[in-house]
Parts: sequence; C-alpha cells; structure tokens
Amino acid sequence: QVHLVESGGGLVQPGGSLSVACAASGSIVRIDAMGWYRQPPGKERELVAIVTSGGSTNYADSVKGRFTISRDNARNTVYLQMNSLKPEDTAVYYCNARGMKYAFIPFDSWGQGTQVIVSS
Repeated sequence: QVHLVESGGGLVQPGGSLSVACAASGSIVRIDAMGWYRQPPGKERELVAIVTSGGSTNYADSVKGRFTISRDNARNTVYLQMNSLKPEDTAVYYCNARGMKYAFIPFDSWGQGTQVIVSS
C-alpha cells in the first residue's frame, strides 16, 4: 500500500498565501510524478499542478504565476505554495502520486484531501 498524507490548507483572505504539503509512504520503489488536484464546490476535480521525478512541472492556466509546486524526492514529499489567492481557488485539494511499488506493481494513489477556503 502507498499512503499519502496531506497537511496545510485552511482559511485565508483574498490576496493571501497558503501552502500545502503531501508525504507519501509505504512500499515505494519509485515515484514518477506527484501532483495536486482540486475540486471546487459543485464542480469536478481538476489538475492544479504536477511535478515529475526529473523536476518538470505543469500548471493549470488558472494558477500559473501564482502557485509553485516543488518536490523533495528524498522525502517523497510534494509541496504547493499558493500566492495571490482568489475566492475561486476555494476547493478541496487532493494530492496524487503515481509510480512503482514493490514487486513492480504500479500505483496511483490519492490523499484524503485538505480544504482551502479563500474568503474575506
């Protein structure tokens, strides 16, 4: 099993900053990519940002220039720094990791989600 534990999130005023982190643990051989997705109220889950083991990143257009994803490969941890937050960033943020676990079995795991609320 591969477990993802998220931390951070909470309530912030518009224009403020917030960070979330996600640590992966379990029988991991390698993690190919880690990323953040979000699900706004009443909407479908969408990609926010993703980072590969080589450091390549991809962002949703709506967060480019405001959010930064980073990764600590040694700790199997991914971070998302969110700046200039807007009310439309309000959502449950989910961590995702995919790669290979012991016995060369691929995995694609999700965290439990952490709430981010941007409101005055």
